[in-house]
Amino acid sequence: MDLPAHSASPLYLLERSDVGLVQLDRELKVVAMNSFARRVLPVEDKQPFDKMVLSFHPERSQPKVRFLIDQTECPVSNPPPMTMIINIPERVLMIKVAKMADANGQTLGYTLVFYDITDAVSHDDPAALRPDAKRLLQKIPTVAGNRIVLVDAEQVIYVRAEGHYTWVTTAQGSSFCNLTISDLESRLDSGAFLRIHRSYLANLEHAEQIVRDEGRVSLKLRHEEASLPVARTSVPKLLQRLGLTEI
Repeated sequence: MDLPAHSASPLYLLERSDVGLVQLDRELKVVAMNSFARRVLPVEDKQPFDKMVLSFHPERSQPKVRFLIDQTECPVSNPPPMTMIINIPERVLMIKVAKMADANGQTLGYTLVFYDITDAVSHDDPAALRPDAKRLLQKIPTVAGNRIVLVDAEQVIYVRAEGHYTWVTTAQGSSFCNLTISDLESRLDSGAFLRIHRSYLANLEHAEQIVRDEGRVSLKLRHEEASLPVARTSVPKLLQRLGLTEI
């Protein structure tokens, strides 16, 4: 049954969202958190109190969190809270961090606020029977300034990795996403998307041509002038997915 139109609005989703709160001191040690944060974050495993906040983030996410906190020290007056998306098992979190200062403007610590936006961007995979199966993303959360822009997964032509981050390309252009390419690969429909290279995840619904040039293989996608490189080890899987035996 379709949900009422208002149920998909940002305000409705915000009203339904639980909010996680984590208080940090100047050394980025955790001094307090609310009950929702305790449920979502691996508190019992990591015992984060009086430890660096980075200690209970996956290693691949730690540079992102450090960057997020560093940006709160922006010297302009009244800087907006920095926003980041982090993928953890079974959940997609939107995180904001704000600097807390005293009457003289001296930093006392930081407040980390996060929303669980999993329901807004994903759905259950009906074919996923394993208890550890991840929920597929219907929309990819991208960052534009201080806004989160949700990009329909089916509109994505390809994803390009750039360090710990990615650029998501549609016919309208590219958007910055601070999920890794591995995060997106594991949460996008494997029936449409294929990792053709360590730096590229292609939506085969947009495939137009396979090009072989001096032993190298590339994939031409709709709306894109340039072809994407295909790693040698990915060629057999690409051909199989496209119903080909050789090129």
